[in-house]
Amino acid sequence: MKKLFIPFKKGSLKLKNHLVMAPITRCRAIIGNLPNKLMAIYYAQRSGGGMIVTEGTSPSPEGLGYPRIPGIYNDEQYAHEKR
Repeated sequence: MKKLFIPFKKGSLKLKNHLVMAPITRCRAIIGNLPNKLMAIYYAQRSGGGMIVTEGTSPSPEGLGYPRIPGIYNDEQYAHEKR
């Protein structure tokens, strides 16, 4: 158990501990497949892990596997990501 909380290093990968959170899509994007503050809060609350693989993000409308996942395939989504 103690080993989970010690730093991990392999090659150029350096983590503060051995905890890794797998990718998980929370289906919380708002209309237009835009990310929102609730999504940022969710990951900030889990920032103690060594590494977090975050939300799946669709690169095209055809890549949306289910509703309310964030996208990055139009100007509005791209601009929203920069906020």
